[in-house]
Amino acid sequence: VHKDYHISQREDGKWQVKGAKAEKALKIFDTQAEAIKFAKTTAGNQEGTFTIHKKDGKIRKQTY
Repeated sequence: VHKDYHISQREDGKWQVKGAKAEKALKIFDTQAEAIKFAKTTAGNQEGTFTIHKKDGKIRKQTY
């Protein structure tokens, strides 16, 4: 099953990794770099993809 994860900034300034269409974050981080590292590992383990969002919510990069 293909999974897609999104890295985005929360209102409190922290960064979250969420599954696509998920209500809750899988994990929350202080920096975007930490969130990206976690998403790469998680997506890689499940043959998934991840999308990195900028602070304004726009897409910065999609990885397949």
